[in-house]
Amino acid sequence: MANTQINQSLDDDSPMEKIENESQGLLLSSLPIEKGWTGLPLYQYQGFWCHAKGIQAAISFRKHFHALDSDIILVTTPKSGTTWLKALTFAILNRRRYIFSQNPLLTDNPHDLVPFFEFKLYTDNQLPNLADLPSPRLFATHIPYPWLPDSIKNSNCKIVHLCRNPRDTFVSYWHFTNKARPEFLGPLSLEKGFEMFSKGITGFGPFWDHALGYWNENLERPQKVLFLKYEELKEDITYQLKRLAKFMGCPFSIEEERDGVIDEISRLCSFDCLRNLDVNKSSAKSISYFENQTLFRKGEVGDWVNYLTTPMVERLDQLMEEKLGGSGLTFEVYPQLRK
Repeated sequence: MANTQINQSLDDDSPMEKIENESQGLLLSSLPIEKGWTGLPLYQYQGFWCHAKGIQAAISFRKHFHALDSDIILVTTPKSGTTWLKALTFAILNRRRYIFSQNPLLTDNPHDLVPFFEFKLYTDNQLPNLADLPSPRLFATHIPYPWLPDSIKNSNCKIVHLCRNPRDTFVSYWHFTNKARPEFLGPLSLEKGFEMFSKGITGFGPFWDHALGYWNENLERPQKVLFLKYEELKEDITYQLKRLAKFMGCPFSIEEERDGVIDEISRLCSFDCLRNLDVNKSSAKSISYFENQTLFRKGEVGDWVNYLTTPMVERLDQLMEEKLGGSGLTFEVYPQLRK
């Protein structure tokens, strides 16, 4: 998929385009609205919160995307290890195409190699031509399960979902979105951000509903949906990469394991390696509004202990019990920092 051009088609002057824009405007005007973390409004659409352009892109994506059985769709909530997952899956799928010293991950940001549906392919009413992409096609999204096109739900394509414990997810999201807030608004306070997170008002949130959608599909169709946890990736990267490669249909051979291929992929995609590459230290924007250098902060498990108060932790734990209790979905949280 590296260096493959994705052709876009857009006719702003077409009558159909004007009708669709007017229809989306009427839709937005009918939805609940809250001021979002970056100052832009968030709308509640079919149970989830999203900015206007994201809703437009999600509707277009659902209407126009046709999944192939060989497609692999990566899903995360924001700040749950998205960049890392993109790098890992790209490296696994392309390990026989590129030698490690010439892997595109060394020169291109993972978000350029694995495009988002809602931030790249279908944003601003674009209709991408995806026919020429090599198989298996690798895409990514933050979109909740109910919003996915029927062609994804009903085909044999595979979905990889990566989830992070809500304490660290919130702290990382708060840091990240503050970098995108206009200076005249000033920073969003931790307390205000936590209040919004607790109410489910985050991009593609509520967190718990997003996670449950994919968790339940994983339980029902484990051959269709792989549910990974950020903390487990950090805990045992070798085991999880073998699990991931097998699910994607390209398991590591005994020879590859013996020759250290898994270790090479782990090193190539490690936080320190990616963060120190020129492309990831630059002001380029592989994702709208965010410079590449803002995509890498700490990548640690347990950083929440430096920010959350005891009442915050108790409230979040109570919320998770209320929202996830009985589902079987639990998260490990650590009382101290750990790499």
